[in-house]
Amino acid sequence: MVSKSIDSCQTNANSRKPPGPTPWPIVGNTPLLPDTKPWIYFEALSKSLNSPVITFWIGRNPTVWINDCWTATEILEKKASVYSSRPRMVVFTELTGMYQSNLVTMFYGDRWRVHRKLTHSGVGLQQVRKYRDFQNDESKVIAYELLRTPDKYVAHFERYATSVVSIIGFGRRVASIDDPIITEVIAVMQKAADLNVPGKTFPMLFETFPYLARLPPDLFPALFQGLGKRRRGQEFFHALAEEAHQRDPEAPCYANQIYAEQPKYDLRPLEISSLAGNLFGAGADTSSSTLVTFVLACVAFPETLTRAWEELDRVVGHHRSPAWEDEPSLVYVKAFVKEVFRWRSVAIIGGQPHAPVSDDTWNGYVIPKGTWTQGNVWAIHHNDRDFPEPDRFDPERYLNGERARQFSNDRGYMTFGWGRRVCSGQGLAEQGTFITVARLLWGFNIHNAIDKNGKEIPVDINHYTNGLNWRPEPFACRFTPRSEDIRQAIEREGRQALEDLSVYDFESERIAQYLKKSKQDV
Repeated sequence: MVSKSIDSCQTNANSRKPPGPTPWPIVGNTPLLPDTKPWIYFEALSKSLNSPVITFWIGRNPTVWINDCWTATEILEKKASVYSSRPRMVVFTELTGMYQSNLVTMFYGDRWRVHRKLTHSGVGLQQVRKYRDFQNDESKVIAYELLRTPDKYVAHFERYATSVVSIIGFGRRVASIDDPIITEVIAVMQKAADLNVPGKTFPMLFETFPYLARLPPDLFPALFQGLGKRRRGQEFFHALAEEAHQRDPEAPCYANQIYAEQPKYDLRPLEISSLAGNLFGAGADTSSSTLVTFVLACVAFPETLTRAWEELDRVVGHHRSPAWEDEPSLVYVKAFVKEVFRWRSVAIIGGQPHAPVSDDTWNGYVIPKGTWTQGNVWAIHHNDRDFPEPDRFDPERYLNGERARQFSNDRGYMTFGWGRRVCSGQGLAEQGTFITVARLLWGFNIHNAIDKNGKEIPVDINHYTNGLNWRPEPFACRFTPRSEDIRQAIEREGRQALEDLSVYDFESERIAQYLKKSKQDV
């Protein structure tokens, strides 16, 4: 598919847009899109054109893809005020009823500033340190549950990530992997992610032919039933926020902050739903997927674990798990976390697209106002100039010394986006991933599953889902406590964490009723 498109490429110098394939009438370059993982295609196209910025036409609309960290910084960071808006998104915004009601998709302006301010009051960098105690406790519960049911590690990660966000947002933890809120949240978030991947089939074909969106929904019953799930998710998040507020209007949770500001900013129910739901978008599906990728890396590259164990044994020992105070001394573990974010970034195309608020130029080319502008995180993190052997999981590339690499920002990765549209949950995700990865590295040897013949079952580091927030396809593995002292410490700390977290335990009759009705409506 790439070679086919390369044959039809031209520099487009006359049009003054960045280079790309010659667009066909009406359909543009849409037929050239691969069936899955278009970010790999755009990476190859960028290399073939010898340009970090390329133009690809979706129907009659040019889209710009940035495939290099230095160029992403130059365009999306240094010109953050220019690339602060969103393009028109027919599928994700208009067909799901989210037009100008959600921070994620809003055009840049006064209403966006209101939503950004409210979001920062919940998960901004100055706020997330307040959540360390219960985030740490929920992390301890992961390790505790892995002792009992290690085969359900994905479910434990999803429960953890959903529970942390639920405590922040609604003052209610998610205590069980069978809690229906997990299924609902993950399903809504993954559906939203699917509606952001460029494609040549429905529903993404609406981006190529936006006039089709004006046709009666009855002509596309299966399609609009799927989009309806996304709209029902908005109702679900509003129900969560409203229930939390009615249960205890004085409780220190994000839902009450929203309702306190509702009169001042004249927040509509759909806006309350979006503000509440964005917490899950910022920290539930993405955080759990990052932890699954961490496990895959441990299984596929076991040689990286030895140095982590040596550091953890020296700094922490076997009689307690890592604490926040250990972070400055856990140099290799912090590098390990950076490599998790870099190696298989969850938001593989950098989240939602940016759009310039006015015409802009790059390297003599024009990027018109409103152009869909996307950072290709896959290409950025797999540039072998910045990351030699990019598919190898190697934490040492982030350590000082001759193996260290330079990058265009201080973090060494671009997992959370850029500029004024950077992910609001970045701080929460980074601190939660650190403490959980440190604890699981300290507590377990994570290795290949064994088949019935006693042989190790290999894993495939490229077997990932296709959504915007991708994660490894299911794979089996083993979690073995590294020592008896560690096992006892995990059990002791896990029981204490459950006791400390019990203040957030309560049943939600309203949500149970909502989910029951939702199933009946399907």
